[in-house]
Amino acid sequence: MASFDLYLYCGLTAILAYLIYKCATLVTGYMDWLKLGKSFAHLPFHWFLGTLHLIKSVEDIFIIHKPLVKAGHKAIFYWLGPQRPVLITVNPETVKVILKSTAPKSKGAGGYNLLLPWLGDGLLISDGKKWERNRKLLTAAFHFEILQPYVGVYNSVTEVLLKKLEKANGEFIEVFEPVSLATLDTMLQCAFSYQGNIQQLGKHHPYVVCVQRMCQLLIQRSVSLLNLFTPYYKLTKNGQEFFNMCDYVHQFSTEIINKRKVELQNKSEAEVKKRRHLDFLDILLTAKDENGESLTDIEIRDEVDTFLFEGHDTTASAISWCFYALARYPQIQEKVFDDVSSVLDVSTDLQWKDLSEFTFLPLFIKEALRYYSPVPAISRQVKDPMVIDNVKIPKDTIIDINMVLIHHNPNIWPDPEEFKPERFTTDAIDSRDPYAFVPFSAGPRNCIGQNFAMNEMKTVISRVVHRFRVEYDETRIPEPIPEIITRAKDGLYLRFIPRNPAK
Repeated sequence: MASFDLYLYCGLTAILAYLIYKCATLVTGYMDWLKLGKSFAHLPFHWFLGTLHLIKSVEDIFIIHKPLVKAGHKAIFYWLGPQRPVLITVNPETVKVILKSTAPKSKGAGGYNLLLPWLGDGLLISDGKKWERNRKLLTAAFHFEILQPYVGVYNSVTEVLLKKLEKANGEFIEVFEPVSLATLDTMLQCAFSYQGNIQQLGKHHPYVVCVQRMCQLLIQRSVSLLNLFTPYYKLTKNGQEFFNMCDYVHQFSTEIINKRKVELQNKSEAEVKKRRHLDFLDILLTAKDENGESLTDIEIRDEVDTFLFEGHDTTASAISWCFYALARYPQIQEKVFDDVSSVLDVSTDLQWKDLSEFTFLPLFIKEALRYYSPVPAISRQVKDPMVIDNVKIPKDTIIDINMVLIHHNPNIWPDPEEFKPERFTTDAIDSRDPYAFVPFSAGPRNCIGQNFAMNEMKTVISRVVHRFRVEYDETRIPEPIPEIITRAKDGLYLRFIPRNPAK
């Protein structure tokens, strides 16, 4: 009995010591955040909720801070509850400090950890030695010799999309759905050599349904303090739906991986290369680091899930908003058409060499990426103290690189609400800080697939504008909504009118 009392006493003492330590840590951290709040511009704080009482949706974060950006502040402080202080960087001078660093992704409450059950610890989320190793192993998948054969896939996928647009007979249609199916089709064929008739199956394909729904659920969860507590969230209806969908996407990717494993076991690498192009999945399954170690099954699945999502959904957003910009600015559309016609005047199929021949199309795409940032924001967490705007930032501070606010900062971009592709001429780019335009992030953790995405965008947009004149529905002006990617609140409705062949 005495022995039991001793164990009980020691246990209670340990628990009490831990609670005292945690309370001291919270108080110390709270004081640090208060000091930080005195150094940067911010909206009025609630003593416990911080800025959370002003934020009902993620969109509010962008809206309520616009006046502070316009006033010229380079960084803005806001506070999502008692344990999530965030510094928003909205100026190239502050953006480059964090993007040039090796600061890891923010995985605290409401951070990238919400994506972990879905995407796992792949390139998007992983940090440190693991990220360095996997990034090095996967860089080979985006060498130009690997990317070059993909142009054929871009063309064949776009041909299916063109036929679907033609069948609309000039009626207004919601474009994000068919474009998302096309980019998923492209990713599956290019990266995984997977033929699944994705575009023919349409919106009812369960993977497409899951991705769209999980994005919605994640956004809803990120602005609810109670739902950030995972054990509780798993008990909710939305939580159960989200984790069931995670199981499905994992099953989908695992089937693709296992099928390729069997193929590689039965054929030599030379036979595989001869039969088709070497793709991302081949490299994942055969890559070995300097110690001769391969990626584990879980690591392979995490990278597949990451690239399936990032490789199609962000590109779909970019292409869809490019189509809207073509429709919204008809004079610019004609300039794009003229540029495309000078390259595609003989064959409607785009060749690898054609990608570098366009002159105005790349300016247009970059301006669309600025105006309608496909990825609204990314986040980092300071692992060591650093200085931003002459202020020492404490360890563990979360820093948001807000692309929307950076790309629409009037102190960087004259007339930021006007659509001007000329902002991206060589002279204009040379006169501007390169960190003023970061649609693919920048620095050591920039998007590994940005060349793949740009090539795909050039192909799809050039072939569509070469075949059709794009018009928008004046009764349904789309409202950009910054979710995980930028979508249109009530859909994006356009019509595609076949061009006069004699033109």
